[in-house]
Amino acid sequence: MKVSDFYYNLPQELIAQEPLKERHMSRLLVLDRKSGSIEHKIFKDIVHYIDKGDCLVLNNTRVIPARLLGKREDTGGKIEFVLLKRIEGDLWEVILKPGKRAKPGVRFDFGDGMLKAQVIEVVEEGNRLVKFEYDGVFEQVLDKVGIIPLPPYITKKLDDPERYQTVYSKYNGSAAAPTAGLHFSEQLLKALEEKGVNIAYVTLHVGLGTFRPVKVEDVLQHKMHSEFYNIPPEACDTVNRAKKMGNRVIAVGTTSCRVLETVKSENGLIFPEKGWTDLFIYPGYRFKVVDALITNFHLPESTLIMLVSALAGRDKVMKAYEEAVKEKYRFFSFGDAMFIK
Repeated sequence: MKVSDFYYNLPQELIAQEPLKERHMSRLLVLDRKSGSIEHKIFKDIVHYIDKGDCLVLNNTRVIPARLLGKREDTGGKIEFVLLKRIEGDLWEVILKPGKRAKPGVRFDFGDGMLKAQVIEVVEEGNRLVKFEYDGVFEQVLDKVGIIPLPPYITKKLDDPERYQTVYSKYNGSAAAPTAGLHFSEQLLKALEEKGVNIAYVTLHVGLGTFRPVKVEDVLQHKMHSEFYNIPPEACDTVNRAKKMGNRVIAVGTTSCRVLETVKSENGLIFPEKGWTDLFIYPGYRFKVVDALITNFHLPESTLIMLVSALAGRDKVMKAYEEAVKEKYRFFSFGDAMFIK
């Protein structure tokens, strides 16, 4: 299986640069994974495709202001950090730009000294382990000096940072949003609950590794970056109840999907668990828990389009993407959505 098998041609103008005024008014492509049939809807129509008793699984992670602009203490040279993941305490793995001369011991300053950092170690792919120094509470300092990191393909400034958060975001820790969830408004969630749809919340803190290009031609040689996840007992109860009643478990986003497929499962039933996952889902994978998926349109040759292809079949997915390009859907983080039923 080659990475190039998951390439499609995307005109630059179809990459969405800003969110719609109303979250639930994005377009929705509905793909039947058995027949391959395609329907074109509006996202709020999702309420008609999810049945009473089905379980909708949402990732309640919250994006932190993980982008830091500062300077080296010794030379005053400009530096940019993006926080990838907290290792423990004040020790973080970060991406640096420019990073070639950031050797262990080099120190940096952010927010006029409000936040300081020292490089401890050079790790995989040239990332750095750094230790932060500050007065007070780290999250409060980060709110003052950090910036929400938008993906590089979004070049327009975001007026309201909350539009890069889901309405149900709760636990800080992501470097990027679980973007499939951006389509849900409080109004739409209420309509689903009133219909009798059960909602379960899991957490996966999204790292930038999820969006990095696959640099090997053989898909099987790719290694995923690990991300922290947590599925609490109440989420397990909700998912398991749906499974026992013969209803569907519908993951909102590839992140929720990976959490559900990571946890210990027996006959599709899951158990409370937390830890780090580097699960890579590609065609040939047999799903244990997830029956259907709500997702965005993903970058060509990405691990995300491979996951979607594992659920619906590569040929059906690539045909759906061709249709979406033809119909001028909006792509990527602030773009339109797909429901694979």
